[in-house]
Amino acid sequence: MEFKISKDLIKELEQLIESKNNSQLEVLLNDLHHADIAEILDELDFDEATYIFRLLDSEKTAEIILELEDDLRENILNRLSPKEIAEELDELETNDAADIIAELSKSKKEEVISELQDVEHAKDIVDLLRYKEDTAGGIMHKELVKVYENWNVLTCIKEMRIQAENISRVHSIYVVDEHDKLLGRLSLKDLLTTSAKTPISEVYIRKLNSVMVDTEDIEVARIMQKYDLEAIPVTNELGRLVGRITIDDILDVIKDEADKDYQLAAGITQDVEANDSVRELTKARLPWLLIGMCIEIVASYILKSNEMTMRTYFTLMIFVPLLSATAGNVGVQTSAIVVQGLANGTLKQFSRNYFSKELTVALISGTIISLLLLAYHSIMYPEYLIVGVAIAISIIVVILFAATLGILVPFFLHKNKIDPAIATGPFVTTTNDVFGIIIYFTVAKLILGF
Repeated sequence: MEFKISKDLIKELEQLIESKNNSQLEVLLNDLHHADIAEILDELDFDEATYIFRLLDSEKTAEIILELEDDLRENILNRLSPKEIAEELDELETNDAADIIAELSKSKKEEVISELQDVEHAKDIVDLLRYKEDTAGGIMHKELVKVYENWNVLTCIKEMRIQAENISRVHSIYVVDEHDKLLGRLSLKDLLTTSAKTPISEVYIRKLNSVMVDTEDIEVARIMQKYDLEAIPVTNELGRLVGRITIDDILDVIKDEADKDYQLAAGITQDVEANDSVRELTKARLPWLLIGMCIEIVASYILKSNEMTMRTYFTLMIFVPLLSATAGNVGVQTSAIVVQGLANGTLKQFSRNYFSKELTVALISGTIISLLLLAYHSIMYPEYLIVGVAIAISIIVVILFAATLGILVPFFLHKNKIDPAIATGPFVTTTNDVFGIIIYFTVAKLILGF
């Protein structure tokens, strides 16, 4: 059952902190999951959160600090000494420890690393800091279980017991040669059912998915999703095993990518959250609003240039808002499907068959909308039947254009290494406004002979 924070719990904690009743505080918090405690700390004010954080032991707070909101974690880290931070990091796996250190200032990083008790742990953390955050190297764990192909099963089991002590969960056993070059993986079932003297080289599985240290994290996520993997090994340029990535790390990558794409689709140019400052939120939102304003000014000039046509056939103007809304919706719907396909790998490159299919959908949808619109126009303005026909045909053409734009723009952006999620937001809708109005009046004037 999911833990829920109540006002009564927060009030009780505040009273215990005020009275310095540490024993009761520990009793209240020790049975809670670290993620639940982090959620509680986010609800308290900074001084109260810091008090509780210092009260709990490092084994628990090390996990809690990973779950805290960025601002609270930054404030707590600023209050801790390098030695206290090092004590937290000694309890964490290498990739989590590296993430925490990456948030510190350069001078404090060096101090914290020098305070780490486990030299090998410190070395692994420093090694991880060399890689970019959005690569396999940046999200991998250094902790793993590996065996050598020239060992027998008995030696393998003995060594695995030693290695597994520092690992919270063993997903796979990797097989390497004397130079640590990745050769394959070992099945636990084969290990348990094979004679103790059997060489590992005779039983390990040679077929194995792996990624390079510089592979983009979203590509790692795609591979793990495709092959339904709980973990994947990471190799360097020489093919040597240097780490592993687990499914929980990939879930974070997928969430971050989804959040980023959602914001891009809404026209937000930077990664922001609800608790960010007014300045940061404005800075992230304003660029696309200004771009949209400029494009819509162009649309207003196009309307002005067709002023005479609208005076003669006034119903043309009545349906401009409907035109803009429909074209925008078609463009966004079409581009959203393409972006989704590019993200999950079902669409790898532009396809004529897919293009034809989407245009067919747009043509059917456009025809139905236009016929309904023509029927409405005929009832409301029976004396302007030819104008209704012109409007109906114009909207079909505009919808086809919007669908074409919604297909081509994401593919173009993807090919040029730009996140295609941009194409599902203001870019498509505002572009459709301008070109849609141009097409609308051009086609209408041709039919009306204006």
